Amino acid sequence: MDAGRNTAGQSEATARQGLELTPFRGLRYDPDRVGSLAAVTSPPYDVVVRPDGLHQLESADPHNIVRLILPQAATPTARNEQAARTLRRWLAEGVLTADPDPGLYVYEQRDGAGMLQRGIIGALRVSEPAEKLVLPHEDVMPHVVADRAALMRATSANLEPLLLTYRGDGATARTAALVERTAGRPPLLSTTTDDGVCHRLWSVTDPADVARVQSDLARQQALIADGHHRWATYRRLRAEHPSPSPWDHGLVLLVDTARYPLRVRAIHRLLHGLPVADAVAALEGHFRVRRLDVPLAEALASLADAAGAGNAFLLAGDGGFHLVDRPDPALLARTVPADRPAAWRALDATVLHATLLPHLWHIPEDSPAHIAYIHDTAATVEKAERDGGTAVLMHPVREEVVRDLARQGVTMPRKSTSFGPKPASGLVLRALDL
Repeated sequence: MDAGRNTAGQSEATARQGLELTPFRGLRYDPDRVGSLAAVTSPPYDVVVRPDGLHQLESADPHNIVRLILPQAATPTARNEQAARTLRRWLAEGVLTADPDPGLYVYEQRDGAGMLQRGIIGALRVSEPAEKLVLPHEDVMPHVVADRAALMRATSANLEPLLLTYRGDGATARTAALVERTAGRPPLLSTTTDDGVCHRLWSVTDPADVARVQSDLARQQALIADGHHRWATYRRLRAEHPSPSPWDHGLVLLVDTARYPLRVRAIHRLLHGLPVADAVAALEGHFRVRRLDVPLAEALASLADAAGAGNAFLLAGDGGFHLVDRPDPALLARTVPADRPAAWRALDATVLHATLLPHLWHIPEDSPAHIAYIHDTAATVEKAERDGGTAVLMHPVREEVVRDLARQGVTMPRKSTSFGPKPASGLVLRALDL
């Protein structure tokens, strides 16, 4: 089936009412050509902690997917050309092979602590914001979108799926039953990564099963849980190519959070070149700051308690922690835009990006030379202490707040949330020329 065209029998009007998920011929690693499937996987490109995590993944296996999603070379152009050459070589050598038939893929993640998530991977029609079918909840950074777009152009591939959620109901009962039924069969692949998560993948190629999923999802709306920059990249590349074309669709994992609720975690900030002492001094008279000489877990517990009463942050990088809370209401009134809903104005990320970064710390949020976004809490603290910068640890936002703002068409500041578990990169890819 062609991912650049509507499925046979599905009218244009029906396709535009909801999500349009299309089968594709997945590219997958040949287990006989790599050390192990776990050794060639990676977290999504923006979760890899660089350079430490990048080097670890590169050394895990010479065919690790990180060599495609985060190629290393002297210039952006050279990096993208290197990724394209690597992909072509792996295809020619049979390291990556295309499945014989187009299909959707059921994907499962499970750990020993009771976490279980299942969803469907497919090629989703790239819709426009006005259609309100795929709802973003965060702003994006233009330079990241440009970087991802250049990589996708060079490789002509969707190298990793982004994570979308929908709220299943009675209208999606057939899809839910299909997912559960499929998960009872022997999988195409099964591997356990170093974090203890077992990943399993199945293909769904029966036309009747595919049609049921498409019919169910054609009445659904999705929230971007992870992958705002990749979705913005899909939209940019779709606009560059006359329709119909393979660029009309992008690789996604769709999870029904009515059945499999996601975890919501914070994304932390690392401020380069700003020592903690200077960051704390700039807050004097504007926020309450208390030093905490306790372990990280206790400091995070104090942050959670403070966040229950209002805006709160945890600064680190000098061997201790500084709990920042109780902002001056007059300062917030002057600096936080008043033309957004109250829930948006009260977000910690809003106060950080509207008040702290520009007005007190004078840090441009668009500059990678000044600020980095890191998912791992301990890694953020360690890098701040090693580099002499300031780690700003955030408290996570509740999922209902995220979804409510998205439905109002209000985007949160960039990198406000980290939904998970995220799909592992490297289990199934989509080549646009297949």
